[in-house]
Amino acid sequence: MRSLTAKLMDRSILLVATIGMVARQYDFPSKKVWTDALDDRPYALLGLICVIGIFGAFTPFQSYAGRKKVERRSAVRQQVLTHFGKMLAVARQAQPPIETGDLGLHIWRIRRSFRHPLHGYLQRAATYRLGSTPTTRSFAPTKGVGVVGLCWKRNEEVSIDVQELASRLTDQATFDAHREQAGADAVMGFTWTEFQRVAHRGAVFASPIRGGGGDFIGCVSIDARHGHDSMNVDDFWHEVNSLCSRLGHDDLDHL
Repeated sequence: MRSLTAKLMDRSILLVATIGMVARQYDFPSKKVWTDALDDRPYALLGLICVIGIFGAFTPFQSYAGRKKVERRSAVRQQVLTHFGKMLAVARQAQPPIETGDLGLHIWRIRRSFRHPLHGYLQRAATYRLGSTPTTRSFAPTKGVGVVGLCWKRNEEVSIDVQELASRLTDQATFDAHREQAGADAVMGFTWTEFQRVAHRGAVFASPIRGGGGDFIGCVSIDARHGHDSMNVDDFWHEVNSLCSRLGHDDLDHL
């Protein structure tokens, strides 16, 4: 049961019971109706009072939904960590091995704002990293910007060897020429300044999260300083796509 549904149920029952009490007090629609309804049923009025008290003070449906949400959130986080651990095992096979704290896993979801009312942007909903560095930077890309933006644009898995790209595009003139010739997707939709901010993450992967209707609702991305070719294998993608499928079952409701 969703939190909003539970809240509406609690409020609806409380509202109906309150209206009933007010109608009884003012004999609406008539005194005869209430006399006939409550005749030999003194417990009915007591029941209304109890309903108002219980649903006003304890909101039982909301409390139940809240407990279930905490349980589901804990289960989802455990599954994320399980898949993350298996991805890390693949990443450790890179040469030189990727440090345990370097690999980062991020979960993104579509959000809309006054600035992006129609197509929206990607908001980082959760980040998993076993170390404190590198520091996660603020990033809210639109469709086609960044590896996650390309994943959204194409609605498919995307991986970019940023380390190799950065080794070739060492100055703005070279970068701009490459973007002009190969298109914006070749540089992840970035400008030179934006590219400089992300070039330190040498290997980046992203896979779409699809909701019940099959539509793109977000994505999972993984990044590291290096090791693109070592991670770009079936075992790694299996873990990424399995996690995306699991998150899609709940429409990202339990992060």
